[in-house]
Amino acid sequence: MLDSIDHLIIAVEDLDLAESNYQKILGTKPVWRGVHEEYGTANSIFNFDNTYLELLSANGKGIGSDLVNHILKEEGEGLSGIVFGSNNLSKLQARLKANGFVVDDITSGTGINLQDQAIRKWKNIFLPPELTRGLFSFFIQHTEGSLPKIETISPDCVNKLDHAVINSPDIDDFIKIYKHVFGLRLALDIFNDHWKKRMLFFRLNKTTLEVIEDNDLLQDHLWGLAWEVKDIEAYHKRLQSEGVDVSPIRKGLKENTLVSTVESNTHNVPTLIIQHLTK
Repeated sequence: MLDSIDHLIIAVEDLDLAESNYQKILGTKPVWRGVHEEYGTANSIFNFDNTYLELLSANGKGIGSDLVNHILKEEGEGLSGIVFGSNNLSKLQARLKANGFVVDDITSGTGINLQDQAIRKWKNIFLPPELTRGLFSFFIQHTEGSLPKIETISPDCVNKLDHAVINSPDIDDFIKIYKHVFGLRLALDIFNDHWKKRMLFFRLNKTTLEVIEDNDLLQDHLWGLAWEVKDIEAYHKRLQSEGVDVSPIRKGLKENTLVSTVESNTHNVPTLIIQHLTK
């Protein structure tokens, strides 16, 4: 029913500063710098093979501006939204209604690239609280235009999203929504001996949605992002040369991986870098 993690949203106060910081962390330039005039927001987008990252700031008046300002006031900057893609929102809406959920009407959105005045259009379904489980989340179907692609990515730069992490106080209810209502593929349900917590792994569009049990929470919480690189040593060296704090490279919990934690410039987003080693 859902085809992808379409994109992830980081709410920021200063879009120019956040764009500069993430250009260092990701190693690529944004492919889109735009505005949503009807929402009162501005954004900067970094595009990858399997998803894109959107830095979002308030830029005028509108429902989007109100939301960003509320997030910044209550929680500060950070990972604030996860958006799932669908190729048929009308069918998805009908299925949700048939299962007894009260779903809003499908709305339309438009983005304008300030660099070349290119236009993208899409449709949205914003979800009721019982489906968002405390997250800012919605479904999107792109209808016109597309993001520019990055043709070549250096080995010392991020090439794709490896996984996104959500902490949840109710793993079983999470499964009911994300597997049985949204139709995501639950690839693994395990108890992690290292963290002494239950973990879920949903697979879609060459990435993973990792869900970690946290009984201290009252609702689901978007926690952090893990990005894949081809050469973590070269990546580590590049970030140090650009003044970004990064932890020493270490073996990952997953077999045949090396990881490092980005410790500055992330705008409060826990950020892991991972290299998958060939066996």
